[in-house]
Order: sequence, then C-alpha cells, then structure tokens
Amino acid sequence: MGSGKSTVGRKLSSATGLNFIDLDNYIRKKEDKTINEIFDEEGEDYFRQTESRLLKEIIENDSFILSCGGGTPCFFDNMSLMNKNGITIYLKMTVDAIYSRLLNSPDNRPLLKKIPVNKLRSYIENTLKEREKYYKMAKHTVEAINLKTSFVVKLLG
Repeated sequence: MGSGKSTVGRKLSSATGLNFIDLDNYIRKKEDKTINEIFDEEGEDYFRQTESRLLKEIIENDSFILSCGGGTPCFFDNMSLMNKNGITIYLKMTVDAIYSRLLNSPDNRPLLKKIPVNKLRSYIENTLKEREKYYKMAKHTVEAINLKTSFVVKLLG
C-alpha cells in the first residue's frame, strides 16, 4: 500500500508497450462498486475471494503489466500463482516513506479508514511485518524510492 505499484506499472506499460492492468480497477469494473463499497457492504473476506478469482481470470491473458493491491500476494496462494505465471517485483519501501505517502489519502484505502492518524505509522509497520514474508517471495526486490523505470524494464528481460 502506497509503494507506487500503479504508478510504476503505468510507466512500465508505456516503456514496454504491454497492456497495463490495475487489479483494483479491474475489480471495480467487474463488481460495479468501489473497493470501499465492497469492503463496507460485503466485507474483506468477500473482497479477498473476489480479488483472487479475478486475478486468476486476468492471468489467462497474454503479456501484460499488473499492479495488484498490497494484500493480494498474502491470500489464497496468490503470490505463487503470480510467480508461476510471470515476473514478480516487490517494490520495497521504508515504513516512513509509506507513512508520508498514505498520510494524505487514508479515505481512499478501506483498511485505513478506521485507523486514527496517531496510529497510522504503527499500523503500517505491523502490516508490513506481516506481509513482507509474501512480498519477499517475489522474483525481484527493488528499492522503490527514486526508482528508475529503465531499471525495472531490464528485470522484465
């Protein structure tokens, strides 16, 4: 969350000519609801099941750049699925960098809506600790601060 996955994905798409798919946008279109509405009306379990089902649907396509949500790799063996079907990249960021990025946009992120600002940094730190074991399963890990698109394009081979 807040590592720049969508921004980097769009830049990679432009640099490579491959189609760009943002998983959250794909879910919004398929469900005809915002991510916040899905979380509020159906709950996180429903969202995660839908996310995994639609990830499997997307992966049936040919070459593309995918930006997934920060929780996607952590459920239903999604990380293994992505590794099996493509080149995965963990955009590694520090807690402080993520905190400064998310501080101004918590309402756009359903998992942050109920987190008070004074607890946001510790929430990010704890969430990153829980999720990093999945992120580290990616085929490549890159420091995302000051990341050059050309460097990531080289990873794609």
